[in-house]
Amino acid sequence: MMLRYALRTVRHRKGGFLGAFLALMCAAALITACGTLLETGLRGTIGTERYAATPVVVSADQNVHRTTVKHKKGKTKTKHKAKPIAERAWLSENLTTRLSRVPGAERVIPELTFIAEPLTPTGTGTGGRTAYGHAWDSAPLTPYALTTGTPPHAQDDLVIDRYLADRARLKPGDRLTVQSTQSPRTYRVTGIAAPTGDGIRHQTSLFFSTAEARRLAAHPGQVTAIGVVPAEGTDTADLKAAVAKALRGTTAQVSTGDERGPVEFLDAAAARIKLVSMGGAMGGTSLLVAVLVVVGTFALSVQQRHRELALLRAIAATSGQVRRLLGREALLVGAAAGVAGALAGLPLGSWLHGRFVALGAVPATLQHTVSVFPLFAAVAATLIGAWAAARISSRRIARIRPAEALAEAAAERGRPAWGRILAGLVLLAGGTVLVAVLSVLRTEPASTPVTFLAVVVLASSVALLGPLLVKAAAAVLGAALRRTGPGGRLATANLRGNATRMASVVTPLTLLIGMTCTVLFVQPTLGHAARAQAREGIRADWVLAAEGPGVPAGAARQLRTDRDVATEVVRTTVRVGLDKYAAQGVSTAGLARTWDPDVTAGSLAELTHDTVAVSELAADQLHLKPGSTLKLALGDGTPATLTVAAVYAKGLGFGDLTMAHDLVARHVDNPLAATVLVSTARSQEELAAAVRKFPGVRVVPPATADSLQAERLQANAEVNYFAMGLVLAFTAIAVVNTLAMSVSERVREFALLRLAGATRRQVLRMLRTEALSVLLLATTLGSGIALAVLTAFSIGMTGSAAPAVTPLVYITVVAAAGLLALVGTALPGRVALKARPVTVATARE
Repeated sequence: MMLRYALRTVRHRKGGFLGAFLALMCAAALITACGTLLETGLRGTIGTERYAATPVVVSADQNVHRTTVKHKKGKTKTKHKAKPIAERAWLSENLTTRLSRVPGAERVIPELTFIAEPLTPTGTGTGGRTAYGHAWDSAPLTPYALTTGTPPHAQDDLVIDRYLADRARLKPGDRLTVQSTQSPRTYRVTGIAAPTGDGIRHQTSLFFSTAEARRLAAHPGQVTAIGVVPAEGTDTADLKAAVAKALRGTTAQVSTGDERGPVEFLDAAAARIKLVSMGGAMGGTSLLVAVLVVVGTFALSVQQRHRELALLRAIAATSGQVRRLLGREALLVGAAAGVAGALAGLPLGSWLHGRFVALGAVPATLQHTVSVFPLFAAVAATLIGAWAAARISSRRIARIRPAEALAEAAAERGRPAWGRILAGLVLLAGGTVLVAVLSVLRTEPASTPVTFLAVVVLASSVALLGPLLVKAAAAVLGAALRRTGPGGRLATANLRGNATRMASVVTPLTLLIGMTCTVLFVQPTLGHAARAQAREGIRADWVLAAEGPGVPAGAARQLRTDRDVATEVVRTTVRVGLDKYAAQGVSTAGLARTWDPDVTAGSLAELTHDTVAVSELAADQLHLKPGSTLKLALGDGTPATLTVAAVYAKGLGFGDLTMAHDLVARHVDNPLAATVLVSTARSQEELAAAVRKFPGVRVVPPATADSLQAERLQANAEVNYFAMGLVLAFTAIAVVNTLAMSVSERVREFALLRLAGATRRQVLRMLRTEALSVLLLATTLGSGIALAVLTAFSIGMTGSAAPAVTPLVYITVVAAAGLLALVGTALPGRVALKARPVTVATARE
């Protein structure tokens, strides 16, 4: 019976349910899109290219491990955790001898992989593909075969792939300069090779002689991986088992099938974790915002039907029947919106993945994965959200007595229910606690989720306390509004008499302004503080910067003299236990002339290959002081035990750990310096002349280097802006949707005002005044929420209560919110005023 009534209600009140449908559909689409990203991170395929013709690949373990044993109540529990390292881990070359004796192995091929950027004479580059160097002996792994020319034998011989040859218009006999791990070198192209098939899509290969490849790889006695080719008739699974048995007692790993992709593309394997984090954060925030928006939309819908529901209660409908009616209506709308939104979320998720690839946040080698699970999750979340929203919204009308229901239908209740006020105060207290917690969090992974959760929780408190806030705003603005004429007086009366309806509009506007300001100013707050510390700590006269993979060590040696200091800086991340810390390696000779991280304990003069300097944050987290011992895993997983030489304050600008340059450079994929700090009396022109033979290396003043760093930070921030942009777009849609719903149901009110003598222009002016009043309140609340959250974030991360707020950007945010409010009010208002007042008043009686 209730289902039939629900179907009839939805069919005859399509306009009333349209707003709820749109809100739920957008929520489902957003949840589906985020779900596909999450699933791609969890199960996304990384197809192999380089090892296509090699069924079995042996590689080093790319993780650090920790095993804990707990004894409780006579039982022993063992937990094992692993975290990925930042750089490529290498294998001992001696394993090739052991593997060559494995039964069923026809051929064992060692592999070397290292950076090798071709500096093409035409300047065409690699077309977005990553360039890697290899030894020609490993060409059968793909396989690559010569299409013209001869293999490389001498140290200056080079074989390039067909893609690079066509793009750069190179042929055998041409010269090509390559920037690899050492100083750039010019090679003679002896041949052009092509892979079997068209499986190579994301990389360009340059093949060197074996001796030259070993020199450039700079890991004597080690290899990147080892390919094992089975003999004819040998099953891959049997060979894998035999290889694993031969490697027992080592940390080497054996991969076959799709497992080979992560071995080849380490960046794609690492991106999985980033995508899981990003998809989870976006999905979680989207779900919280969706719940808040949908509850508000349903509350407005139920309020608009208060008279109808009161009549149902008056003709003997029970509380349970009203709840079941509204619940079934919500499920019907939720099911339709959930299915439509879930289907729309699939192309949205694919587009999102493509944009993340274009922005460099996710490598193209991590293929987008789609299954039915995100769709089911979105539909289920939509149904549950719709049903819960309906139950929450109908709680008041279903519980009161029929006579009271009719009385409340005639006029809005003067004061919100005590339960609503209490819940709002609880959420306000919870948001305050989150802000307080945020002020003591000192790491970005810990503070970021708390930041956005605090905004949503505080906006939820505004949703519950909204009627009281609207009435308070009306009391404050009433005197000023009444002076603006009849429209202002009507707007004041509406703000006071219809506070609940106005509060439903304030909530999404508050959320939009608060969330947008938080998203836009969190990264600048962190970036500005880091750059300020870096500017204060760099004492160099000039900085060497590179347009390519980095500054070669030869360029620094060219500038280093008895009077001049050149400090090479190479960056990586290390693991202390399972925790990740940003680290850098610096040349220690004359370091005090180029770099000052504000040492607070110890001395940088003690910084050697066996010591480390740590930031105050790292020292506090790891309980370190000068003289303490620190055990860590370097970028490639190599364990190291160092003594703390100094503690410094400017960790935000220079990283948490600082070690000797040579120690770090030996354990990273790219040993080229990110920058070189130069202290000299020579001019910029003299320095530029000294490094002219190093392509792409520029001599710039520290201020220019700071601007280049700002551009890199901005590029990284764009990923976060884009990730949260969809949530903000959904919130903006909710703002317009709620405003349109609020105005479109006031046709009778507008008609009565017209019959009472108000002109059409006065009614429109009343709507504009209401919208501006609501905007002023929402701007105050949203800005206050954002300011509190950003200030707490700044205190925790930078130690200073100085969030980086750009006035022009803030004004743009408020202006955009104001435009949405005016458009969402004016257009429905004009449509509502088209009908003749007498016709409307008669029809609604």
